[in-house]
Amino acid sequence: MHKGEDNNSIASVRAAICALLTVAVFAAFAVRLFSWQIIKSDDYQDDALSSATYTMTTDASRGEILDKNGKELVINDAGYNIIFNKLYMKEGTENEVIDKLIKLMDIRREAWIDALPVYIDSNGEYQFKENNEATIDFIKSKAMLDMNKYATANDCMAAFEERFDLEESEYTQKEKRDIISVRYNMEFKGYSNSTPYRFAENISRDMIAIVLENSQGFPGVECASSFVRYYKEGALLPHIIGSVGAISQEEYDSLKDKGYTLDDTLGKSGIEAALEEYLKGVSGEKRITKTSDGAIVDEVETVRAVPGNTVYLTIDSRLQDATNKALEKNVKEAGKSYSDCVAGAAVMIDLDDFSVLASSTYPSYDQQKYMTDEDYYNKLIGDPNLPLFDRSLTGNFIVGSTFKPCVAAAALEEGLITKSSTIFCSQNYDYYKTDIIRCMGYHSSENVEDALRDSCNYYFAEVGRRLGIESMDFYAERFGLGVSTGIELYESRGILAGRDSQTWFEGNTCQAAIGQSDNAFTPIQLATYAATIANDGVRLRTHFVDKITDYTKTETILDNGTPDVVETAGISTENMRIVKEGMRQVATSGTAKDVFAKYKVPIAAKTGTAENIGTDNVTFIAFAPYDDPKVALAVVIEHGGKGTYSMNTAKAMLDEYFKYYK
Repeated sequence: MHKGEDNNSIASVRAAICALLTVAVFAAFAVRLFSWQIIKSDDYQDDALSSATYTMTTDASRGEILDKNGKELVINDAGYNIIFNKLYMKEGTENEVIDKLIKLMDIRREAWIDALPVYIDSNGEYQFKENNEATIDFIKSKAMLDMNKYATANDCMAAFEERFDLEESEYTQKEKRDIISVRYNMEFKGYSNSTPYRFAENISRDMIAIVLENSQGFPGVECASSFVRYYKEGALLPHIIGSVGAISQEEYDSLKDKGYTLDDTLGKSGIEAALEEYLKGVSGEKRITKTSDGAIVDEVETVRAVPGNTVYLTIDSRLQDATNKALEKNVKEAGKSYSDCVAGAAVMIDLDDFSVLASSTYPSYDQQKYMTDEDYYNKLIGDPNLPLFDRSLTGNFIVGSTFKPCVAAAALEEGLITKSSTIFCSQNYDYYKTDIIRCMGYHSSENVEDALRDSCNYYFAEVGRRLGIESMDFYAERFGLGVSTGIELYESRGILAGRDSQTWFEGNTCQAAIGQSDNAFTPIQLATYAATIANDGVRLRTHFVDKITDYTKTETILDNGTPDVVETAGISTENMRIVKEGMRQVATSGTAKDVFAKYKVPIAAKTGTAENIGTDNVTFIAFAPYDDPKVALAVVIEHGGKGTYSMNTAKAMLDEYFKYYK
């Protein structure tokens, strides 16, 4: 036999063997499929029906808030929550588990989430809690109890008892009320196989250990780690940072399309609210498979949670702290002489981009204690001095003579006065016999720089009369008075005399020109106004946010480095120079000389004393250095009486600034 024939024979044998193996494999598959689909189909169908897969969300950490230098202001601390997981909780045991857990929490003096607006009065009757109208309406609505609007608290609680199988139970009235509170909130929050219920937040480690030790008695009760908002510098700038809180029904209705749930928290005020879309992370998901007998057979993270972005503020913590201390000190000093002096505010702005370096209001509070200490919170709410009120952004103050540089610039630009033209001050300005304005001095002939230096009421009353209220308001708005500054947070628009006045007489214009009448502005507007003067009439957008990065701080999401021009005052360079020279003389030889004549850095300034109900307000604006401005500021001390207190506050702010910025 030839060698080629041998090879052909071997190849034929191999082909036959491969064909047989292929047939065998397909035959085996056919037998297996027949077994699966015909013989054992009922068994596999039962298995499929006996298990279910649920998708649960996993929390994302909220973004952090830092100062301009990267100092941590708000971070996420490790915390623990007690949650109810329906996948593990045996149906029909809810009331028993809740009652046992509440009693254990009460013994340990740990708080649980009590959202029911109902209490038991001294006569053993149920009563609705005050200021809970929206929640009470929801309870009576078709979505919950479907009761008429006149239903009493007793009516609602009777319906809840029936709903939650408590009618024939042996629980006391208080125990029933507490069980109803939890079960009502479970329903409200959408408790289900895929949505656990948060029973208690930020509990102690000791409580965690006790719950875990008694886990057999609490089926479906779990202890889960969580992210707790921690305000490291709680007393530094609480009004600006703001707070977070549980989402309301109204908020949920408007945000649910953005992925929010009824169990979410969100920013309620300040930066926390203004930058919610950046600070909130993106929730993840995990898939859980459960058999019919309650056993969890699989748990897989399918979508990883993405933490929120990091917000860098323009605030310099050192300057903010120094401003807080100086403001508090001077308000208290003024209060020793003027009993109605209890409050004030101060703001400093960086002239490079109108970023806010410090924004202080007094009295103030500690944000961390506000969020965690109920007694402290109640004390703040009841404080007649209103420490929760942000005077720097929303306080409208009569500002007195700090308004005069605006009037001077407007009159110069309109050609009503020149640098050298003079007006004779005879102390009592009586152009309008029914509205005589008294000057604090007898200044004789004064030009515009003299009048700014001496803060001559006579001079500016006459200039205001010539200018008219419409022109005065036109320029005031351009300088940033009586208009929004553009900051990211809620702010008052302020009040412009004439524009916002209900009644107006010609003589009122003269009062407005010296910063009286209805003129009332916020401290941040005054600081923006001072910055605009220093910036030759160009007003940039005042802002609190420096930049926003991702959570790791490596990728920049938003950068405020390029300032936006909001408005130009429309004042010529020469006229602005005249106004600034007058403000320089205020510091060297005028109404601020006692504090700033020999100050280490040349500044330009304007003082103000404003008449109002009670002791006069004292105000102060300034920018420095005079020949190369870097910062502008404003200080308002309500009922401060003497300008020394506002000037000393400003001096302390400038002292701190020039320690670090040359």
